Amino acid sequence: MLVTRAIFPVAGLGTRFLPATKAQPKEMLPVVDKPLIQYAVEEAYAAGVRQMIFVTGRHKRPIEDHFDMTFELEVALEQAGKEELLKVVRSVKPDDMECIYVRQAQALGLGHAVLCGQRLVGDNPFAVLLADDLMVGEPPVMQQMVEQFEEWRVSILAVQEVPAEQTRRYGIVAGTPINERLLDVTGIVEKPAPEDAPSRLGVAGRYILTPGVFHEIATQQRGVGGEIQLTDGIAALLRREKVFAYRYEGKRFDCGSKEGFLEANVALALEHPQLGPGFRAYLKSLDI
Repeated sequence: MLVTRAIFPVAGLGTRFLPATKAQPKEMLPVVDKPLIQYAVEEAYAAGVRQMIFVTGRHKRPIEDHFDMTFELEVALEQAGKEELLKVVRSVKPDDMECIYVRQAQALGLGHAVLCGQRLVGDNPFAVLLADDLMVGEPPVMQQMVEQFEEWRVSILAVQEVPAEQTRRYGIVAGTPINERLLDVTGIVEKPAPEDAPSRLGVAGRYILTPGVFHEIATQQRGVGGEIQLTDGIAALLRREKVFAYRYEGKRFDCGSKEGFLEANVALALEHPQLGPGFRAYLKSLDI
């Protein structure tokens, strides 16, 4: 495997979900029966990633606890004969998965968060997954991207078409089509106004990057909002390396917004093997 390391920037304050996030990380908010961060980690694991690097901040201890062994809970489940639940608890962190935690002392932007993982990534290609973006695909979106990376060996950004009025929310790419799913990126702009956007292809929260991006992030000026932007680092990388954009197969839920979070809960609850039928019947019974 070429991509065995992934960075999860999880140091944000989650202010859009206050008061729910006053004492717990937004990445631990549950979608049906799993926290957001677990969906992202499972997606990375399915793609062959085994070293999970969490860039954390203060108040993020519950993430560490979630991926740690819970001896008392496992003993209690074992003694009660609850084998299925025991299996669920143990599956959160498979034996061959390593979790490493790095503290981002100041919230200086996504680019800075990625830079915090440089020492652990070293000279290797790596993935970046934003837990706010819950991605559902078959095969999983990161697995699709790893397959593309193994063929092309260049940085790859997940992209999707966004409405023109939403370009201010995304990094927007311009590029030359290689095939129906891949573009050779010629430019990338962070959160442009609709009239300034080079296209309507917005970067979703999945990246595979070459280690060359670290130098570009470290030497750039601060960008939008006075932060060190990953988009600016990628734009600089374009001067030295190829970067491709990949139109992934699947659906993205923007769980950084309350609307997207609720949509994810409804959609995944309907697909849940045990909950789905009853929940569907309940929704049909509502007079709305």
